[in-house]
Amino acid sequence: MSEAQEESRPGDPGAAPAPELLERIRREQRHTLRLLTVCAVGLVPWTVLLALTLPSHYQVHQWRLAWVGLDVLLVIAMTATAILGWLRNNAVIVPAVGLAVLLTCDAWFDVSLTFGTSGVWLSAALAVFAELPLAGYLIVRVTGLISLGQWPSAESRREENPKT
Repeated sequence: MSEAQEESRPGDPGAAPAPELLERIRREQRHTLRLLTVCAVGLVPWTVLLALTLPSHYQVHQWRLAWVGLDVLLVIAMTATAILGWLRNNAVIVPAVGLAVLLTCDAWFDVSLTFGTSGVWLSAALAVFAELPLAGYLIVRVTGLISLGQWPSAESRREENPKT
């Protein structure tokens, strides 16, 4: 086995990724960033159009389905996060981020759709004291998990192994 292959063996916590892998990752990151940039720029005029054309009041036909569906998604995301967390599986990051986003959306829609009614106070209290703090906590935890999985830099590897 060559020295380069030994350095990039899977499962070796101090192993540096192969240069080909790093280049592929960088290329995929550039493609992803270009796509997200185009989507973000395109979303601006769409949002302005909606702000100017959507009615402020609208009769909804599937209100119960929409809210029960969102709560079902919350239950699924919470369950997946809990199960993967108990199993200590790094894939817990995916449902945890999804759960944080769903909690934030739930808080937004609860408050914005009850604005101007007496129900806004309960919605705001749930958002401020339950949904948003849990979403923030999940993001902080996920950020910590992601930072644990980063490859060491070339300089830090040289400092640890000055002979190489």
